[in-house]
Amino acid sequence: MAGHEFPEPADRKRQVADPTTPQAEAQPRHSCDPAFKHGVVVGFDGSTSSERALAYAIGMASRSGSGLIIVHVANRLPTTVWAGCEPPVFVDVPDHRTEVLGLELACAEYLSEVPWILVERGGDICHELEEVGREYEADAIVVGSTHGLVGRIFGSVAGRLARRAQRPVIVIP
Repeated sequence: MAGHEFPEPADRKRQVADPTTPQAEAQPRHSCDPAFKHGVVVGFDGSTSSERALAYAIGMASRSGSGLIIVHVANRLPTTVWAGCEPPVFVDVPDHRTEVLGLELACAEYLSEVPWILVERGGDICHELEEVGREYEADAIVVGSTHGLVGRIFGSVAGRLARRAQRPVIVIP
């Protein structure tokens, strides 16, 4: 208990929400672990470019004395809705890569330098990285650059993230 907190009197009753009344809006997601607040977020999928981004992020977190939030975004595929003209629905594809990546990272000696957590998300990579950065109030987001035809056609994650992010984005070649 901090010095500025005062306990609530025992005779004061706390209001309990009535389960029969609908809530106006869903509660926003809160930061998970305060120990990682103002840490470094890094996108990681096991590729060579994400391994370079992870190495840079480890050094950055180590120098700043902060935690490392490693984010793996699972694949989501659009599927057609056959009943009517509704917008496309996104379906989570089973992705066991997060478990495999988590085991590999847990055994990696180079991660012993900094405290780290692995966060799994599903959806658009840019949106999810920025969302995790917002939740943890991250100082920066580190991503690897995309090399290849897919990045040239659809635009790279790093380029899209750099255009829309609300915090510094570091792109590692």
